[in-house]
Amino acid sequence: MKTIRVAAAIIVKNNRILAAQRGYGEFKGGWEFPGGKLEEGETGEQACVREIQEELSVTIEDLKHLYTVEHDYESFHLSMECFTCTIASGEIQDTEHENLRWLDRNTLWSVDWLPADIKVVEALEAALA
Repeated sequence: MKTIRVAAAIIVKNNRILAAQRGYGEFKGGWEFPGGKLEEGETGEQACVREIQEELSVTIEDLKHLYTVEHDYESFHLSMECFTCTIASGEIQDTEHENLRWLDRNTLWSVDWLPADIKVVEALEAALA
């Protein structure tokens, strides 16, 4: 089974995290943490910074590894490195998602997370406990 390596940003601002609704592809409409595929030779941190700059037009900083998800979808294996981070500069201008939503601890489960991202939300809850 093909493995796809991605990095995802858990952007924290005012005790809330940013959730993104996919605007394209097989999982269109599902909720996830923003990010994307690692390019050749990139670390998870580098991919995360690059992807967030491309998708949301902001620069992130203070990346801290939270969790690496290993999840089997029907047609591929996903390996997703997840980092908590903050916005260093810029205003969010979304180019790729149907919707963005800031969630706090009480609303973390108010969106329909994609299967791999459910594991991240669980890890995030454990880290906040």
